[in-house]
Amino acid sequence: MGTPAEPFSEAAGEAVQTAVMAVRLVMAIADAARRHQQRQQTGSEEDLPPTEQAVPEATEMVKRLLPEDISLALTGEADWPTLARQLAALRAAGVDLDEVLPRVGEIAVNVRDQVAAKADTGVPETATDAWVRVVREALPAGPIREAVLGSPAWPEMAATMARLEERGVNVREVLAAAHDEVLSVNRTVAAGLGGTAEPAVSRDATLSYGPLTEGLDLPRNLNLSDREQALSVQLAIPLHDNERYVRWVREALPEREREAGLLVSARQWPLLAARMAQMEDGGMPVREHLRALAADPSWESGPGPQLGMRLVQATNDALRRPPGVPARTAVQVAAARSTSPSLDPTKAAAAKVGASAESGVAAHREPGPAPSRGKRK
Repeated sequence: MGTPAEPFSEAAGEAVQTAVMAVRLVMAIADAARRHQQRQQTGSEEDLPPTEQAVPEATEMVKRLLPEDISLALTGEADWPTLARQLAALRAAGVDLDEVLPRVGEIAVNVRDQVAAKADTGVPETATDAWVRVVREALPAGPIREAVLGSPAWPEMAATMARLEERGVNVREVLAAAHDEVLSVNRTVAAGLGGTAEPAVSRDATLSYGPLTEGLDLPRNLNLSDREQALSVQLAIPLHDNERYVRWVREALPEREREAGLLVSARQWPLLAARMAQMEDGGMPVREHLRALAADPSWESGPGPQLGMRLVQATNDALRRPPGVPARTAVQVAAARSTSPSLDPTKAAAAKVGASAESGVAAHREPGPAPSRGKRK
């Protein structure tokens, strides 16, 4: 018969292993940020240092800078050589690991203690698309979020987050803490390459400034010419979600296939999808808002070549006002405001620059109150 200490030892071991998962997740995000920054600045990634050189140095470093139980478990993992090479690559890129690793250790200790304090919830692993939404909610738009969602290691990161949540860890807190640490890594790598971690405001971001983007969490380097990249990486909208929004538009415009097609193929469609995603996260009835398109077809009036833009503006207006409330301004006026190149987000938001500059998000696009965490309908 087992002694009373055995269950405690098992729980403690599970807590430590979960803390190790958190460390690996944070370091995977840091490595993704390093690779992303090197691709942005030089067009290619630097190779990882050789294993025989990286492992001894990294082993000594984590044993010195991380709690003993976590460092022992970490260096005993099968993938430790890969993680050691990632650490060596970060140091070679100019990152001061003597400062970064202790703070990563604090994240790991917090995770360890959460698991030790809570029983396993038994929640089944969540689909990858759901973790894209979690990343969108937890990380501000910018280079770190793009690095995470655009990384080849994203599926493994999502699986790690699912396992952390199964063990009672608040994954959003881990991601937020990781972002603060990795942001400094991102800047250090960029500075070492002679560049800057904060991208310049793109033409798409400038021209979109106004009603189309107000209240949305958008990157400064928004690129609408690459729709797949804009949706899945820059705006963190999974393909499955985007397909649902397209379907809702077609349902809202029955027997108007041409008009629906013009709307969902418009260059600005990703911005509408981002607003729908934000509304869903807040528990708002997106489909009820979209019914205004058929109820008030004022967008039909005007030159034929501009029909697509009028539909974009009418949809944005319908999403931003309560269902059933008529538009107070003409669609053409809204279109003129949102496409005016004189509305530079960096100038219009100059008085609000501060916290938003840290994340690379235009001040007028800072997220509002935390959205509801309920499931989407």
